[in-house]
Amino acid sequence: MTTALRVPEELSARVPAEQRGKGLDRDAVRLLVSRGTEVSHHGFAELPGLLRAGDLLIVNTSPTLAAAVDGRIGHARVVVHFSTRGDDGRWAVEVRDPDGRGTTRARAGGPAGTEVRLPGGVRLVLEEPLTGRSPRLWWGRVSEPGGRVPEPDGSGREGLGPEADVLGLLGRHGRPIRYSYTERDQPLSAYQTVFALPAADGAGSAEMPSAARPFTARLVAALVSRGVQFAPVTLHTGVASAEAHEPPYPERFAVPETSARLINAARAGDGRVVAVGTTAVRAVESATGADGVVRAAEGWTDLVVTPERGVRVVDGLLTGLHEPEASHLLMLEAVTGRAAIDRGYDAALRGRYLWHEFGDVHLILPEEAPHTEHCASNCR
Repeated sequence: MTTALRVPEELSARVPAEQRGKGLDRDAVRLLVSRGTEVSHHGFAELPGLLRAGDLLIVNTSPTLAAAVDGRIGHARVVVHFSTRGDDGRWAVEVRDPDGRGTTRARAGGPAGTEVRLPGGVRLVLEEPLTGRSPRLWWGRVSEPGGRVPEPDGSGREGLGPEADVLGLLGRHGRPIRYSYTERDQPLSAYQTVFALPAADGAGSAEMPSAARPFTARLVAALVSRGVQFAPVTLHTGVASAEAHEPPYPERFAVPETSARLINAARAGDGRVVAVGTTAVRAVESATGADGVVRAAEGWTDLVVTPERGVRVVDGLLTGLHEPEASHLLMLEAVTGRAAIDRGYDAALRGRYLWHEFGDVHLILPEEAPHTEHCASNCR
């Protein structure tokens, strides 16, 4: 069922929860809870009562960038989505066509040497596809006015000028990436989670780590009072266009020593480790050895979590409701199994849950024996 699932258009969340009625906050979304194949329905504000002392939430601190910038190829208008900055100064980018409604549609990538003119006289030159699997994302190099882009071999011949400040360009001329199911442009603040922290190098995510969006400071305080702990990690996620479902490409991540210790301690006790979003899963599982021990790590991860590989640390997952493209579905299956995912998607559709980054959320918890559940509710 799941791979053929199609979400009715009216179930797409078109605006953030706090804009749907007077007095609403981000946590005014619904929460579908799965324990094995059993599902229940809640409001997100009930989350503290669904977790228990000793549980630990892994949260992604990556801030969201204003990653969409208008440009031109010749006389044609385009929109560039800046995705991921490489170690060599290049950026993985996706060039898209404006659709006349404030959003974009897919465009064939390349060819090599294509020049995109950006605001302020900045130039982007496409050099090569990011991977051989898809022509959608390209490595491109950006230069300031009067500068020259380097040769593909990195030699920097012919008087290479200064590399453009891409983060400055995004700050001046960028806007958040927006998809066609949303109603209107939103300020960048609507795409920042309560856990977002500025990166020392200005890096961030091209798209919001959306599973954490419903959290508010008030709800975090209630969870802490409940005895729930938080382990921050970072994964700077790239673009994920709805039209293309190629496997995820490498992304930058970091798991600090303090978070590794918190996770290991929770696993040694009775706490459940719940990742807030698939980005948090990818980050922490990338720092986990075959022995199940989490160690501080940072760099690039190309990990794809599949049912065959399984998860070594994560017991549960809080995730948004998204159309199940292949890599996302495989990760969910690794956490809870295919039958549970099918049941959850069916329940979300029947219950008229709202989908996508401004929509409702799904909490996947491990199935527990009846006596364990009884103790969890009466032995605190």
